[in-house]
Amino acid sequence: MQLEHLDVYFLKIPFNVVFRHASAERASTASLWLEVRDTAGRTGLGESCPRPYVTGESLAGAAGFIGSQLDGVKAAVHDIESLRARVGGHVQDIDRNPAAWCALELALLDLLAREQVQPVEALLGLPPLRGPFRYTAVLGDADVDVFSKQLERYRQAGFTQFKVKLSGRYEHDRDRLAQFSEECAAGCDVRLDANNLWQDWRVASDYLQRLPGSFAGIEEPLAAGDQTGMASLFRETGIPVILDESLLRAGQVAGLDEGIGWRINLRVSKLGGLLRSLDVLEAARDRGIPVIVGAQVGETSLLTRAALTLATAAGDLLTGQEGAFGTHLLSRELCRPVLMFGPGGKLAGDVVEALAGMPGYGLMRAGDTDELLSKEP
Repeated sequence: MQLEHLDVYFLKIPFNVVFRHASAERASTASLWLEVRDTAGRTGLGESCPRPYVTGESLAGAAGFIGSQLDGVKAAVHDIESLRARVGGHVQDIDRNPAAWCALELALLDLLAREQVQPVEALLGLPPLRGPFRYTAVLGDADVDVFSKQLERYRQAGFTQFKVKLSGRYEHDRDRLAQFSEECAAGCDVRLDANNLWQDWRVASDYLQRLPGSFAGIEEPLAAGDQTGMASLFRETGIPVILDESLLRAGQVAGLDEGIGWRINLRVSKLGGLLRSLDVLEAARDRGIPVIVGAQVGETSLLTRAALTLATAAGDLLTGQEGAFGTHLLSRELCRPVLMFGPGGKLAGDVVEALAGMPGYGLMRAGDTDELLSKEP
């Protein structure tokens, strides 16, 4: 493969509803979209979601980093082995720009797999996609009435896993969580996401223990990187701690305290692409740490598709999967086919079967979407 051209776009698609959590409020996507082309005219697609509060990246800065990599990638990357070498040889650069690199790497993987006329999983030496893929219902920081209606719709659709964004306002969080009846709680798995709400684990412990219900995990309760405090929180509450912003690369897994109920949220954009995400997964496997394959709010079907590769590779370590909102959240989708959950939170089996046999990711950009892409942030 010889890379010839690269286009970097800023993607902005309005949401059907405003989504809020403790770190941000969002009414539209804030993403990068890449299209790379080789000398044979094949095209590969890439996407990422740079977030200042997750990896310290801005959209403009991420686009600039991609531009700075173009000449080097053209000269060095021609197959999967040289792509792996590029990742291994530029660790510090990617550490500082993981979402930016993610978009470029995903596009290159798509292009390389299309050149070989095989799915991305085959290119990477991984098992083919296999479902069922069952997704978590994510509930943002909406008022109680809106929350109750959203929860009822999810229940009627057959969801059994829920992730609830905390606000830090006790009565508000208490009243929302009280919507989970005893009947639902008996057959449901409820995770909380604090988005780094607290500075002191003792304050977090008191807050969590006053909330109604029992919880399968608490994601990022303290300042990012405060794993000592998070370990103390687990010892006090027994609630597993899910690391997201606090774990950005494989080397950090070995430093986690033994005997703590850790979980790791694997988000492809946050971790710097599929190759590095797979490295974190293997480090988690070595320690026996369960994982959640997560998503950034506003992902299109392309990042949903990349996450399917990771979820399949996770196997029995996988305890939850997020994303696949498609046009449940986005007012329009950029990709065809659209990948989004249906009844029971499941991705349709016939869609998975079709993707498993298609070159690359098996997706293409819809022809009527040019107005969603801009060269200006």
